[in-house]
Amino acid sequence: MLSEPRSGRLAAWGNALLAGLVSPDDAALAIVGEDAVHRVEGLPGESGQVGLTLALGRLRTLGTTGLRVALPAPGHPLGLSGPPDFNARALEAEEAVVCFGAALGLVPAVHEAGPEGDVHVEVVWSVLPVREAPPADVPSLGEAERELAEALRDATEVLSKLDVAGSGPVAEAAIDAYRARSERGREVLAPGYPPRAVRVLELAQRVGLLVSLAYDRGHGGAVSAGEMAARGAALRPVERTARRAQVAAYNSVVEERERGVR
Repeated sequence: MLSEPRSGRLAAWGNALLAGLVSPDDAALAIVGEDAVHRVEGLPGESGQVGLTLALGRLRTLGTTGLRVALPAPGHPLGLSGPPDFNARALEAEEAVVCFGAALGLVPAVHEAGPEGDVHVEVVWSVLPVREAPPADVPSLGEAERELAEALRDATEVLSKLDVAGSGPVAEAAIDAYRARSERGREVLAPGYPPRAVRVLELAQRVGLLVSLAYDRGHGGAVSAGEMAARGAALRPVERTARRAQVAAYNSVVEERERGVR
């Protein structure tokens, strides 16, 4: 969770396009980001791969009025609604986009080539049928915000007691540096999202980074098997909360539209 998921970019900027807030070219450029190219395959009415601009237009004509994000993990089908084939593909990729208004979903496959420092990244989104049903385990923005505040407090306390690297000033410096890098040249969310969604997503990314730092920066004082297990037990629910909040933020415009707010 150190970076914005590709499904988040596709959903956020796709939603802005569907709402008429950005042009097709601007949406496609934002979705691609630092990747080299994105293509879409399996789109109804197309025999081969197509570009993002054409694909987003075709999804609209097929009835899509919004795009939702799914960020599933083993044992946690977050944002998914079936069928099993789509869920399995999304779980393997650890992310997916589900169309609202059309029984379709998109799962990315990422291909990298080139030497370190000059990696060429291509993404192919596969369009698959999905079940039209409420997505699994997605909280409201208000619920996500409350859960994140509690998770950040609890995780920091537990990790500090375990003397885990990533819970003190070094982690704060790394988080601040990451935030500065991530804020250069990009919006947190696309136009049309409410300020609360931006706030929730920023906090979810902060919590996710804290979890990643705790995993990546060694064992600290947690040298025994019991202490390492305690660290994992402390981190898993926090990571789950951060993923749920990310999905809530990305999906907020669709949820509001569905309730008739927009």
